[in-house]
Amino acid sequence: MNIVSDHLSVPWIASLWLALGLVVWWLVRRCAWHMLRDRDNLNVFLGAVVAVLVLWMIRTGIKPGLSFHLLGATALTLMFRPAFALLALALVTAALALWDGQYLAYPANLMLMGGVPVLVSWGIYRLVDRRLPNHMFIYIFLNAFFGAAAAVFAVGLASTLLAAALGVYGLDYLLREYLPYYLLMAWSEAFVSGMVMTLLVVYRPQWVATFDDRRYLQR
Repeated sequence: MNIVSDHLSVPWIASLWLALGLVVWWLVRRCAWHMLRDRDNLNVFLGAVVAVLVLWMIRTGIKPGLSFHLLGATALTLMFRPAFALLALALVTAALALWDGQYLAYPANLMLMGGVPVLVSWGIYRLVDRRLPNHMFIYIFLNAFFGAAAAVFAVGLASTLLAAALGVYGLDYLLREYLPYYLLMAWSEAFVSGMVMTLLVVYRPQWVATFDDRRYLQR
């Protein structure tokens, strides 16, 4: 979902920009900025940002504010952990806000398409990491495939509730004509994220911060 500025009232805009300020404060404190001084790390990070931006540009919609596109948030979370994943999605969302001219809606779109999927993806990863054995197939199928599907559906649910709370569209309409499409989007996101992460852990495991050869392979 891409919220448009006209759908937001002044209190919503003020609240969301305040929340964005808290997110920026958290990113400043949590991101290990020194890692980006390494040229290889910086190239991988910027390459991932560009790849996700291209992914977001391939989108469709049924009405203003009700659009669909793949997110790539789960792959970013597994590659860079939540702080840098959210930073990457903040850059992608900012680029689209400039492209579409929806500046006032930037915090809302970042929370929906950045904060929600990163939070869900990281929560699933932490749960799997703590409760299940360290196995490559468990890592790929639960963290990448299932994590991506759950993250996208969570975005659909959050978008539905926000659109209804804003009074943009009726809840009955959203539940009937909008939310069910996220079941299809969840499958697509799971397939793309799962395949990307499979290739990365096989050929470029050093690009994946949450994957360790010693834990998942050398047993």
